[in-house]
Amino acid sequence: MPNWLIEILAVIALSKRTQWAIIFGCIFFIGINLLGSHVLSDFELHGPAAGLTDAIKQKMAKMYDKIAWGALFSFWALAFKFYRKDKNRFW
Repeated sequence: MPNWLIEILAVIALSKRTQWAIIFGCIFFIGINLLGSHVLSDFELHGPAAGLTDAIKQKMAKMYDKIAWGALFSFWALAFKFYRKDKNRFW
């Protein structure tokens, strides 16, 4: 195994902040997507606006998806920031 990969894995193994940032990113990504699908599962318009139900569902699903990806990437950016600080601290 290359030395740089061993170094990365060692820093991640020793850094609790990096581990928590990665874990929270994954949890929030899954949670936001599940929340969005739950909220949109019972969404239905009645009357003259009933034809817009599918279009509004698609737009809201995209919005939840963008929010979930944003949460994931922001937590991963935080994990990278913690990784760099802990790498300097450990080595």
